[in-house]
Amino acid sequence: MAGHHHTPLQMDPALIKYANMMSNRHKYFRWTGRTARITFAYVVAFPAFIGYLGYITDGKWDMRGKKRGDTIAEF
Repeated sequence: MAGHHHTPLQMDPALIKYANMMSNRHKYFRWTGRTARITFAYVVAFPAFIGYLGYITDGKWDMRGKKRGDTIAEF
């Protein structure tokens, strides 16, 4: 009753290679111009843009306590 734990399907060598690559990606990472630009965009530029949008629209709209026909603009 205790089998040899064989998988019913044969493992695909390409999937095994891909899984090993994904788990060891940090070992082969290199900083290049492209990776630096992408990192800057996601770590600095995009959060700064969202923060700027939040800052310039802070307090302009009030959604609470409005009745039908009232405007939501507070500026």
